[in-house]
Amino acid sequence: MKISQDRRNTCADRLSAAADRVGQLTAFIGLDGFVDEILHVVDKREDAERYTRLSKMAQWAERIAAAAGRSTNIELVSQMTKLGGNGPIMANALASFGLRVSYLGVLGYPNLHPVFADFAKRAEVHSIAEPGYTDAVEFTDGKVMVGKHQSLKQMNWANIQSRFGVDEFHRRFSTADLVGFVNWTMLPYMSDVWEAVQRELCPRLNGPRRHLFVDLCDPEKRLPADVVAALDLVAGFQRWFDVILGLNEKEAHEVARALGFDRPASTPEELTALAQAIHQRVPVQTLVVHPVSYALAVSAGHTSLTSGPVTAQPLITTGAGDHFNSGFCLGKLLGLDDLDALLAGVTASGYYVRTAQSPTVSDLARLLRDPSVEC
Repeated sequence: MKISQDRRNTCADRLSAAADRVGQLTAFIGLDGFVDEILHVVDKREDAERYTRLSKMAQWAERIAAAAGRSTNIELVSQMTKLGGNGPIMANALASFGLRVSYLGVLGYPNLHPVFADFAKRAEVHSIAEPGYTDAVEFTDGKVMVGKHQSLKQMNWANIQSRFGVDEFHRRFSTADLVGFVNWTMLPYMSDVWEAVQRELCPRLNGPRRHLFVDLCDPEKRLPADVVAALDLVAGFQRWFDVILGLNEKEAHEVARALGFDRPASTPEELTALAQAIHQRVPVQTLVVHPVSYALAVSAGHTSLTSGPVTAQPLITTGAGDHFNSGFCLGKLLGLDDLDALLAGVTASGYYVRTAQSPTVSDLARLLRDPSVEC
């Protein structure tokens, strides 16, 4: 799994050599949108300004469990409020690389929520409804995302047609080098949108094949039959696009469970076997699975795997997977093979969790050449 420094340097050279091409690439991403508040949980408060934090998720679970049958008071401290949603975070990261990005989502209606103002300066942003809201409670070993999703029902094909326009949708969908549909789980009408797009727009496509990226985004709460139907729709796009399906480790197990063949996968070898089984059932161009410390990709029966630049003290973890997705898609758009695209993905994620900022292409190259460098 450990990749030689020579290969990392080669990947950095390839990214640097292609940097001038990035500005010519286009992306059309959607369809969600959230306002994220990043929160820490107080263990002990020392005074008005100082406190010790519950750093592990299990500590919070134990605190809540101990109060069962009684009650308790838990203090959350806001670290930042930022743009959220898998789509905006991924699209913002792609724009930071230099791509020309168009975004359609739920970012405020009729006016954008102020948290998306900087994003709207980097990308061409369109919104047809109010955003969702997420309290992202972060720990050093993971995060709990507590969401308010009422407005997400407004993201449906009828509203896309009336508030954005089917011709505008088709113009971007039919020309972008990368199309990205993310957060199927939280958008209750995403499958309906996919069905409409495949029925009404895909038959009108012509020209070279392009990339389409899909991230289901933690489908645990959705019915297994709905997950399977969504996966069949994702595979259906392969008729017109080179489809990339991205999953984190938890999502890989949930997808396998919905497909009826979940199995223990606690090692990279076991997770690789699970990913290969999923890929056989969901025959997209590339299946990507990205746990915290490594990532793998399955394409045409071949599997690539690499570790990532993990840090024990991340500044932020919410959005790390979306930054991985942006880096991997950048690599594929630039014609890199799966291993180099994986290296771009884990490096983009590693840079983001260390800095809470989206990297540029030069940032990726620098961190690839020296994983210990201060970002």
